[in-house]
Amino acid sequence: MARRALKLASLVAATSGIYLYGKKFLDPNDFGAVRVGRAIVTTAVITYDYLTSLRSVPYGSEEYDFLKSQVHLRSAERLRELCCANRGTFIKVGQHLGALDYLLPEEYTRTLKVLHSQAPQSTRQEIEQVIREDLGKEIKELFVSFEDTPLGAASLAQVHKAVLQDGRTVAVKIQHPKVQAQSSKDILLMEVLLLIVKQIFPDFEFMWLGEEAKKNLPLELDFLNEGRNSEKVAHMLKDFDFLKVPRIYWELSTKRVLLMEFMEGGQVNDRAYMERNGINVNEISRNLGKLYSEMIFVNGFVHCDPHPGNVLVKKCPASGKAHIILLDHGLYQVLSEPFRMDYCRLWQALIKADMKRVQKYSQRLGAGDLYPLFACMLTARSWESVNRGIDRSPVSASEDVEIRSNAAAYLPQITQLLNNVPRQMLLLLKTNDLLRGIESALHTRASASSFLNMSRCCIRAVSTYQRSKSHSLYRRAQISVTEALSLWQINLYELFLWLKGSQLGNWVIALLSRMHHST
Repeated sequence: MARRALKLASLVAATSGIYLYGKKFLDPNDFGAVRVGRAIVTTAVITYDYLTSLRSVPYGSEEYDFLKSQVHLRSAERLRELCCANRGTFIKVGQHLGALDYLLPEEYTRTLKVLHSQAPQSTRQEIEQVIREDLGKEIKELFVSFEDTPLGAASLAQVHKAVLQDGRTVAVKIQHPKVQAQSSKDILLMEVLLLIVKQIFPDFEFMWLGEEAKKNLPLELDFLNEGRNSEKVAHMLKDFDFLKVPRIYWELSTKRVLLMEFMEGGQVNDRAYMERNGINVNEISRNLGKLYSEMIFVNGFVHCDPHPGNVLVKKCPASGKAHIILLDHGLYQVLSEPFRMDYCRLWQALIKADMKRVQKYSQRLGAGDLYPLFACMLTARSWESVNRGIDRSPVSASEDVEIRSNAAAYLPQITQLLNNVPRQMLLLLKTNDLLRGIESALHTRASASSFLNMSRCCIRAVSTYQRSKSHSLYRRAQISVTEALSLWQINLYELFLWLKGSQLGNWVIALLSRMHHST
């Protein structure tokens, strides 16, 4: 009965909004009762489904697992429909959930992934309004040409190609006009609904989702902050000649409008595009790993939205080199020094399969007794592979299925972990999953070179930290020598792997084998 009443209330509110919209007074999505009504109804229906569908089925039985999967799927579809209808903040949060591939049940991540391609578009009139309000001029006064069809539309903004009066081709990022006003109310609504659901399901630990949205969304809605992030990361990673970051045109940028150098290329997960254009897939995967290892372990300033639409690749016609183009710099995570050092040492322990140190540094990062699960979440590998050494063998299809199944089976423990770890860890986990998705699409996941690059960055980061804390010249020299030896060992091992996989290496091995047999 309550369910019917809620549906009726939502229908009345929606119908009122549609009527007003038809009369040109109001978009139904501006009508607070419609947005709130949709969210309440969806939450109530999902909650009711979980409460009733599994009530009479024995826990742990095959029937229970089958029904639970069906409930997950229905709930994910309802959540997706809510995000598409309410747009803005809801789509942003839905995209975040869809990126947690190895942390949430597959029914949710698979269903919510489509939100990256179902973002709303602002009309020409809305775009003109934002530009007029922020830059004080009409589009025709600023640009020789301005393409009506956006290059891409996201939850908070859309990007158009344009040509300035001086002939420069630019990308114009324009914020959806109503997002700013709606975002704070949407976040408050989400927090209230999450709190209500937690009262009904005590194991439901998704309060961190509201906290993260409240902290990060205002930063993402400030395009001047995005411009500063863009310039900072370009300077920070200037030694990587394969990295391209669009230049910002500050004279025509505001909090809601960002003008950038126009850059184009294929999406980083498009293996077919790379093969057509003669781009080495393994080189791209390796260079992307280098970028993120440098950001995470060495600098502690991390681009946290590397979904394929934000990372492009292009072969330079002049040099023949493949470039990685990094876009959308609104969401960055700054890692504190103690957190970064613990994270470095944890990854070193994971690569070396040093279980005592895995336990020690996982617990220092808030995992407690759930450190085995935490190690599996970080690496997206089974506990057996973690014990054996994650660099020893690639991920098999059966192991990938096992990890995804465990995301559903251990959901209460996973949500408990996400609630307990430092807030800095949450965006790193999302970033890890997005990068793993790219590697899976390129078939380069868990390559030895990615772990070697990670090890190099961890060694450099820990050594730099130790030198900064040492007041003894002798101790600093000792740390530098140890660092150099460790890096030399990695280089030697990398040379060995290269020889092993090359034709020259095969000849050398065959020659040594013949010499051994002759003696």
